[in-house]
Amino acid sequence: MNNAICKQGRDQMYYLYVLICSDNTLYTGITNDIEKRIKTHQEGKGSKYVRSRSPFKLIYSEMHIDKSSACKRESEVKGWTRKEKILNLKLRLKDAKGF
Repeated sequence: MNNAICKQGRDQMYYLYVLICSDNTLYTGITNDIEKRIKTHQEGKGSKYVRSRSPFKLIYSEMHIDKSSACKRESEVKGWTRKEKILNLKLRLKDAKGF
């Protein structure tokens, strides 16, 4: 995570989101426009990680009052193991099969 990016954009709602990728890995990110970010990923213009593991499905999102709180939460979630993410975020991976 780039801390310089996280210091910008303090007066806008942000979202933490989790994608499940075609190889069954989880990708965690933040954005201020979740529909636009998903579209960017779908077009292959998002992160290299997701681009190389498409297709993917959005399986979780949560709203934050500003970029700072979203960045802090992203850092926390990215520090978790896959199992911790599934348990702590109550991810339902069975529902994501066959996307």
